[in-house]
Amino acid sequence: MREGRVIRAIGGFFDVFDDGHIRRCRARGVFKVKGTTVLVGDFVRYEPVGAQEGIIREVLPRRTELVRPPIANVDHVVVACSFVTPDLSFYMLDKTLLQVSVAGVEPTIVFTKADLVEQAESDAAVDTYRRVGYEAVAVSVRQGEGLDRLRWRLKGHVTVLAGPSGAGKSTLANALAPGISFKTGEVSEKIGRGRQTTRHVELVRLDDATWLADAPGFSQLHVYVASREVKFHFREFLPWAQRCTYRDCLHLDEDGCSVKSAVEEGRIPASRYMSYKQLYEEAREQELNAY
Repeated sequence: MREGRVIRAIGGFFDVFDDGHIRRCRARGVFKVKGTTVLVGDFVRYEPVGAQEGIIREVLPRRTELVRPPIANVDHVVVACSFVTPDLSFYMLDKTLLQVSVAGVEPTIVFTKADLVEQAESDAAVDTYRRVGYEAVAVSVRQGEGLDRLRWRLKGHVTVLAGPSGAGKSTLANALAPGISFKTGEVSEKIGRGRQTTRHVELVRLDDATWLADAPGFSQLHVYVASREVKFHFREFLPWAQRCTYRDCLHLDEDGCSVKSAVEEGRIPASRYMSYKQLYEEAREQELNAY
């Protein structure tokens, strides 16, 4: 048997990339009986049939798995958010970063449509996230700004794009992979966000070690996080949390909280702390509603 990577799934067939060639494969019937799924991004063992087809016999262990979009072995997420149309929401950005962290994937934050705002606004947004340890870049596809830095970040990774509808994910993907058509959708003036265009997940090969996912439009990656675990996914909290009076401090109403002191002193961005409190409350509400 041979090994390859699933790069496309359509109508019960799976296109498997192996050593520069693509074979259209079916999964063996026992997969359905055992509840085994085959996802785009999976490494599989398959049996060649003829010159262009094959049968998938085994799905190899996954390093990561996302539910929405349904894709395996992603190790990098580009979190795209626009400065305008739709307007920048730090809360939505932080919510996506939380989901990325829970999924165990490394993010790069991309602020799109940088040519439509003042340089000072662009610099401030980028600086806020670089200060707390994220890779962040402002991009203008129209002017070519920031694209080289982003291409460097993609090298050697399997990347999926996340972020609000209308943030320019498809436009960004087309700029990063010229000659490959990613569907784009305009922003609805009535609702202020983009219309979904892509209907299936597909991996697009940029070079031998670099892949970009063309995935259905989505606002957030979907993973579960317990309310008490939310604080661990705000990486800038960790050095200060060690100084809190209470070991299990949630950084909310407790006395002697070093994280709250760091926020008051400007050492932790206030917008990030506000996002943390809101995300904690959302996670807590989900837990209470589950019982």
